[in-house]
Amino acid sequence: MTDKPLASQIALVTGASRGIGAATAKALAAAGAHVVLTARTTGGLEEVEEAIYASGGTATIAPLNLTENDSIARLATALAGRWEKLDILVLSAAALGTLSPVPEIDPKELAQILTLNVSAQVALLTAFNPMLRKSAHGRVIGLTSSVARDHRAYWGEYAASKAAFEAIVTSYGQEMVNISQIRTALIDPGATRTTMRARAYPGENPASVKDPAVVAARITALLAEDFETGHFERIEG
Repeated sequence: MTDKPLASQIALVTGASRGIGAATAKALAAAGAHVVLTARTTGGLEEVEEAIYASGGTATIAPLNLTENDSIARLATALAGRWEKLDILVLSAAALGTLSPVPEIDPKELAQILTLNVSAQVALLTAFNPMLRKSAHGRVIGLTSSVARDHRAYWGEYAASKAAFEAIVTSYGQEMVNISQIRTALIDPGATRTTMRARAYPGENPASVKDPAVVAARITALLAEDFETGHFERIEG
């Protein structure tokens, strides 16, 4: 296998300003892909872009709020005007919300979480489906969580959004498998050193859980493999 297995491929990574999204963007660029970085924080995106260029890779930043009206459609139009196809879509952006008993879930916050974690993901798949279908090797990677399948107390809001997210990505993959080269996979990163993890487990020693680069390396390796649609794995370590 070449040291640039993703050479000539175009990748879009959401939530790319920090954490697993940022680490994945850097890893994909190191593997040869040109990476489009999206997130709300321009400063964070610029730092990731600079790190990619410093390592010999290439990237384009596209700051946007995935929940704003038409923001995703505008991004898709802009990218389609520059590239004919999209080879890789990594759906990393998500919000945790408040961990609380179900009877205390704030309906307004629940709507916001579902908008980003579910509705915006549907919009991304809708907007980029034409470009993904033009790829000879279209791949969609969705970052999920163990709570989507292993439900637990106080995690109902986030778990519900991730369960719905999994259903969307899996269903899309099944719809595409016989009419395109698109394949989908769900990755549960497990315990990883991220801002979201720190919020969920404030008393945890960050050094006791793995670096996002570990997750990024596995995602990049998977993208160089010929996996079947519907692939799921949890990254331990």
